[in-house]
Amino acid sequence: MIHIKKFVKYAINEDNGRGDLFYDIAPIGKFTAKIISKSDGILAGVKYAEILAQTEKIKIEFLKNDGDIIKAGDILAKLEGRASKLLSSERTFLNMLQHASGIATMANRFVKKLEGFDVVLLDTRKTRPHLRDFEKYASRVGGAINHRLGLDDCLMLKDTHLRTIENLKEFVQKARKRISWVTKIEIECETFAQVEKAMDAGADIIMCDNMTFEQIKEVVAFRNKNYSHILLEASGNINLNTIQDYAKTGVDAVSSGSIIHQATWLDFSMRVD
Repeated sequence: MIHIKKFVKYAINEDNGRGDLFYDIAPIGKFTAKIISKSDGILAGVKYAEILAQTEKIKIEFLKNDGDIIKAGDILAKLEGRASKLLSSERTFLNMLQHASGIATMANRFVKKLEGFDVVLLDTRKTRPHLRDFEKYASRVGGAINHRLGLDDCLMLKDTHLRTIENLKEFVQKARKRISWVTKIEIECETFAQVEKAMDAGADIIMCDNMTFEQIKEVVAFRNKNYSHILLEASGNINLNTIQDYAKTGVDAVSSGSIIHQATWLDFSMRVD
């Protein structure tokens, strides 16, 4: 909750600058307004908008909740407050809700493609600077599960890391003594030979990166026979057209950065009554 309050205050200050020029000459008294959707999708951002309203002393009542399906024409929220506060906060309200709802809507499209499969959808760290918590929150609202929030969540050894490591097995053994006992180690692999080496080294998770469906199926069969405790993640070129083919390979999870970085904002507007 603390990080949300900080985020909201920063957003307010960013837009107000040295002060809203309308503020001191705004009409006196309280006004009411509505936030209306002009798009179909999934609503997200309610948690942030409520903190914004609380900060700006605006009364807000949401008629829809985070994760609800919304249609064009739906009234999402009713607001009441001083004209100066309503209007100086208008763009911040809309930016937060439109941005978050766009991500939630995209994530939900991916999730629907996975219905019937025993596979989870993961987002990635491909987020905008200073917006990771916000964008990953929106991703969760849409039904995805967060992958790493940062470098301190899980020790992931990507291709760039592996080029610096001479003996992978010795490195993993050393890492086990340094990182938290409950922290997992994930190793990115592009070939079956790399998978064999990574599994033997003691990985908890194998990321099958940019592998073909047939390659991944081979990895799944090898895992099932020899290392049933290891989790498998498919990544790379996963989109709405290919995700079901990846799910059919037998992996435990698929990850896609496009959940966030390819999402398009929904269109909302605020109307003063």
